[in-house]
Amino acid sequence: MREADETTRQRITDRLRTEAATPSVLATEFDVTAGAALRHVEHISQSLGPTDEQLLVAPPECRDCGFTDFDDLLNRPSRCPECKSEAVAEPTFTVR
Repeated sequence: MREADETTRQRITDRLRTEAATPSVLATEFDVTAGAALRHVEHISQSLGPTDEQLLVAPPECRDCGFTDFDDLLNRPSRCPECKSEAVAEPTFTVR
């Protein structure tokens, strides 16, 4: 299939098969907002279904205290619930 014939979601899936990426990286590469990139990733996780592939998520992490137990892994938290720091790294996604 030619790249022009693929949807943004298909291109993001192909991208995540080759290399892990954060929502900000996906937003920049595919010219969408970070929120739209997260919605695409959420849909990708549901559409992989019972195949041999799955969406793997490296959770967001607080750079100050190391907290990683966030409630929603498919989200970009603005603050750490533990220490209230705003230095939170984005989650990273990959399809394997």
